[in-house]
Amino acid sequence: MYIPRRYEEKDREAILSHIRVNSFAILVSVLDGKPLGTHIPLLLSEEGESLYLTGHISRGNEQRLSLVDGALVLAIFPGPHAYISPRWYTEMNVPTWNYLSVHAYGTVSLMEGEALAAAVSELVDHYERGMPHPVHVSEIPEKTFRDDLRGIVGFRIHVTELQAVAKLSQNRDDQSYHHVVQELSASDDAAARAVADAMKARRDIS
Repeated sequence: MYIPRRYEEKDREAILSHIRVNSFAILVSVLDGKPLGTHIPLLLSEEGESLYLTGHISRGNEQRLSLVDGALVLAIFPGPHAYISPRWYTEMNVPTWNYLSVHAYGTVSLMEGEALAAAVSELVDHYERGMPHPVHVSEIPEKTFRDDLRGIVGFRIHVTELQAVAKLSQNRDDQSYHHVVQELSASDDAAARAVADAMKARRDIS
């Protein structure tokens, strides 16, 4: 994606944290010249310096035909975003949008059988972890679980490139920056407040 230098996020831990927090991604691939996208959760794992994303889609999804071993795909992890009014600046300027996002490029390896079952189990455990009474795959009737596995295509993506943007009014003077944070913090929109929190973390704002 296009990232002006001042907005490029280079901190690896910040990028990985963004992926984990915003794990409901858009998986993009190309089939016969046509871009295809599916909204799915992708689970991040680290093996030494290597990064992997694990997920699955329905066998009824046309995109499955593009997910072959070695295929290049793009996973987009959108983060919070908010409209920025020019009235919040010390000097009138054009309106804009603040946002955070990560793009992860990588190559596909398909998963089947017990490897797929283990990946689905891990995905369930990950998202059930914060529930008051977490469900484990072992509680799901065996036939139901196995029938579900036959209806999906599992894959693992070896991440080969990360691109990350944190467009957070870095080009504004301190007074304008503080005023933008104040306005976003007072918003009824949770995403706007999240942008304000990200901005607070980048400049000393009490």
